[in-house]
Amino acid sequence: MPSATGGIARLVFARMRKSGIPLIPLLSKAGLTVEQIDNRNARLTVRSQIRFLELAADALRDDLLGFHLALDYDLREIGLLYYVSASSEILNDALHKVARYSGIVNEGVSLKFRATRETVVTLNYVGVERQSDRHQFEFWLVSVVRLCRQFTNRRLVPSRVRVMHHRKKTPAELRSFLGCEIEFASSVDEVVFPEAVKLMPIGSADPHLNELLIRYCEEALEHRGPERTSLRSSVENAMAPLLPHGKATAVETARRIGMSHRTLARKLSSEGLTFSEISEELKANLAKRYLRDGDLTISQVAWLLGYREISAFTHAFKRWTGMTPSRLRAHRNLMPVERLVKSRQRFSGP
Repeated sequence: MPSATGGIARLVFARMRKSGIPLIPLLSKAGLTVEQIDNRNARLTVRSQIRFLELAADALRDDLLGFHLALDYDLREIGLLYYVSASSEILNDALHKVARYSGIVNEGVSLKFRATRETVVTLNYVGVERQSDRHQFEFWLVSVVRLCRQFTNRRLVPSRVRVMHHRKKTPAELRSFLGCEIEFASSVDEVVFPEAVKLMPIGSADPHLNELLIRYCEEALEHRGPERTSLRSSVENAMAPLLPHGKATAVETARRIGMSHRTLARKLSSEGLTFSEISEELKANLAKRYLRDGDLTISQVAWLLGYREISAFTHAFKRWTGMTPSRLRAHRNLMPVERLVKSRQRFSGP
């Protein structure tokens, strides 16, 4: 199971502690403990970190939690990955190193870098369902842009940003920071800069230090081992962007992950899974996540999941949850304050 250094989770923990929000119940729901958070040498599972951010965002009522966290922290907290990049000579080299060594920090996020006509950083999820995350991803996105700006001492503005998760529009704060709009519900996660930025010099370049740090990074990579991914997460990550277009079939999904329909069916069967089961669970989980977004109408949620008729979506949702989408949304809108009050009464620890 992919692990991470847990730096993002610890930033969230500190912010929630200052806000006086009971932490133990939320950590427990995410499969974490206070001891893991306090031990800065302990790695956390990426799924637990994603879940903790989601729970924290609800508790803090901060729909841009990942973005806000990424704005405030000292980039040097990234550790070895920061220093090996910051000691490179030009931005092109720095981004190559960020891409190669990102797994040291988070095994669930794989960065790819290419510099042709444009400078492109692509983020791929490994062994983790991409659609389960929004806050951790936005933290990474903002961190990549901040790194580029700090290395070059210029306010670089991306020429294009595309992400797979959904928002109705680019939040004003995020647009102001990036200097551009974000294309949501895309088929890829990437940030693109104009071609010229790749040759920009880095003020903190130190060739001798960089050579030394590369050796440490290579040793750390070897210790981490090869990237591992699950077939289920690969299927879900390939299927999710196809849903709104009604193309999330077993045949097309298999093609996207590089195998035949029959091979996919056979491999899923060997793991006790079927494509239809994965499809239903993915749509159910996405439906509940989208319904938490007050900006989306129920008809928009239905479309994002590939339903052209609200009645068909409502029928499916009742089968998944035992209630209608409108009832779930009304229940959620009424209950958060009451649940928080009861939580404060029951738990007084950090």
